[in-house]
Amino acid sequence: MESVTKRYPDGTVAVDRLSLEIPDGSITVLVGPSGCGKTTTLRMLNRMVEPTEGTILLDGADIQHRPVTELRRSMGYVIQNAGLFQHRTILDNIATVPRMLGWGRQKSRARAAELMERVGLDTSLGKRYPYQLSGGQQQRVGVARALAADPPVLLMDEPFSAVDPVVRKGLQDELLRIQDELGKTIVFVTHDIDEAVKLGTMVAVMRTGGRLAQFATPADLLSDPADAFVEDFLGADRGIRRLSFFPSAALELTTDAVVPVDAGAERLAAPDTPYVLVTDTDGRPLGWGEPRDLTAGDITPEALLPYGRPFVPGTDSLRAALDCAVLSPTGWAVAVDADGRVTGVVSQQTIGEAIRTAHAAGRTDDAKVAS
Repeated sequence: MESVTKRYPDGTVAVDRLSLEIPDGSITVLVGPSGCGKTTTLRMLNRMVEPTEGTILLDGADIQHRPVTELRRSMGYVIQNAGLFQHRTILDNIATVPRMLGWGRQKSRARAAELMERVGLDTSLGKRYPYQLSGGQQQRVGVARALAADPPVLLMDEPFSAVDPVVRKGLQDELLRIQDELGKTIVFVTHDIDEAVKLGTMVAVMRTGGRLAQFATPADLLSDPADAFVEDFLGADRGIRRLSFFPSAALELTTDAVVPVDAGAERLAAPDTPYVLVTDTDGRPLGWGEPRDLTAGDITPEALLPYGRPFVPGTDSLRAALDCAVLSPTGWAVAVDADGRVTGVVSQQTIGEAIRTAHAAGRTDDAKVAS
């Protein structure tokens, strides 16, 4: 996008001289307050809105020189509430664009069934209608329909904002998984900075009036906001968000306070800690208990404190580990492997030391880059 402006007849400027280069095969997120021109910018990419000034190039070619119908069919488009055709089955909804491109009915439906599996939908839902699906399922259908003709570019306008937080997280994870497999060029609009930081390879923060405030990776955005507006928009907890980019693999775990449920009384009382984490015979966590209150062979779940949500070192971030420790009734986070078996525990103090070390390393790297 080269100095792109959208000015309406009444003089309102929705987007003002926006210049932006969107990398191939990445997720670029447009984020900002309401009325900052995010959706207008997105719609100018497929000419649903025509720019007043400036040039938009796709792979070096001006999109104004392409027939608008051809341009739109070469881009997947996903909106809030999926925008499905209510009178068509799920299979036929997904097959819409392939059919418009001249694919046969059988080939189009086979492609639709394949994409249902890719976005995590059971193919048995193919004969149902949109009203028979949940909101989260309908959004998955919307993503599948946008991918049906295998477009190189995917435009997504706040696609997950109308579902509850649990479903939203699942859809975000699904999008990252699909992107890892397909490597599309995705432009994603949201007003949620957490969603932008989680999904974006690059994040464009826009300010009211349709001007670009900052364009950076999520990590750079959180560590070095361009100005007071960006810092304000990121919120007071941007330091906590930044921990999402620090790995937990180097955390020093201890197994001294981890005791199997079938251990003898002497072993249960041995650790010199206020609490011990009791595991089942397979090594999975059961809960925390005070050593003096535990009797071998007589440990029940009711006698234990909940162990909270565990984290997986090397997979989860320091933010996840800190969150687990803060939510734990003992102040200790439980680390598990991919199968859910306990690999150790770690205190808030140890996590805090790891955070300070990570911040110090980041400052050193920044100094090297500056020099």
